[in-house]
Amino acid sequence: MTDFPTTTRRGPADPVKALMHRHRELCERAVDPLEIAAGLEAHGVTDRTAARFRHRDVFSLAEELYARVPRSAETALPARELTHPAAGWALWSLLPGVVCLLAVTGVQLTTGGIRLAAGALGAAAFAVALTLTLRRGPLRAGPGARPVARLCAGWLMAYSVGGDGLLSDALRGGPDGLWALDPAAATGLAFSVAPAMWCAHLFSVQARKKLASSRGLADFSGRSRPLLLATVALFVGGLSACLAVAQLVYGSGAFAASVALGVLLWLARLLAAHGFSAAATKVLAAAAAAELLALATVFAGRLPGLTLLGRPVDAAVQIWGAGAVPAAVCGAAALALLARAAAVLARASAHCDQ
Repeated sequence: MTDFPTTTRRGPADPVKALMHRHRELCERAVDPLEIAAGLEAHGVTDRTAARFRHRDVFSLAEELYARVPRSAETALPARELTHPAAGWALWSLLPGVVCLLAVTGVQLTTGGIRLAAGALGAAAFAVALTLTLRRGPLRAGPGARPVARLCAGWLMAYSVGGDGLLSDALRGGPDGLWALDPAAATGLAFSVAPAMWCAHLFSVQARKKLASSRGLADFSGRSRPLLLATVALFVGGLSACLAVAQLVYGSGAFAASVALGVLLWLARLLAAHGFSAAATKVLAAAAAAELLALATVFAGRLPGLTLLGRPVDAAVQIWGAGAVPAAVCGAAALALLARAAAVLARASAHCDQ
């Protein structure tokens, strides 16, 4: 580490001293200058701001802060240990898929009231398993996570299982009793939790390595965006494999809609895990509202004088099938979240505490 002269910026002529005291805690626990740069970036310090402190960019300013603030090895080691989460979550990631498989089997082997009870019990068990799984490992949400996001995600998953059947029955004048469910979507999405966790871990580890080896914030941003896109592609491959196997077992289903939903939920959780839950919540809420609106317009179209309300959804289903509605909604929402993720996860501040 380069030693900075300490005689040229002392007393009133030292513009860095006030900044050093303002961010002393950040500087003392940092394990490298780029972590300080990431913290400064999170507080709104830009290269233009750094110029007022007689530095060409934020990274150069962070190097001086790192050199001038004393620290001990005891304060630096815990921060570095955060990049190596326990491997136990890798086994936990299989739990939602196993529980969902048992629940689907129980529903298929029963009839009448017992079938309803088995379905309700299986749904509750899956919710518990998923909650326990997401509370550990690389997809655990940050402190800013919002309960409304869970409600919206729950609705989207419920629609993927039974929404297409309900929509089809509603367009035919029903539903008359229970409508068709999609066990392939339920089981495939449940088992995709495993590749979701593994891909999130891979992204976190690789981003942290790039954070340590980059020589500036712009350098890190340029290297992290291709990493994010490659990780998304890898997850899409794992998700598609899970859904394809499930469809081979249970028969055909809404493959495109399930892929779009899986990517949407994964990106939302990835953003929440890195402290950007607000954007994820808004997009999930918009997608859930769009699906609910599509169903509502079909039922409202049965009322006298409101026939036109249900015609757009009816026309889309007649041309592309019932799965076109969730595919379009979740696909558009996933693209919006991908654009947001490419912007915010390219910041060093999104990874400095991972």
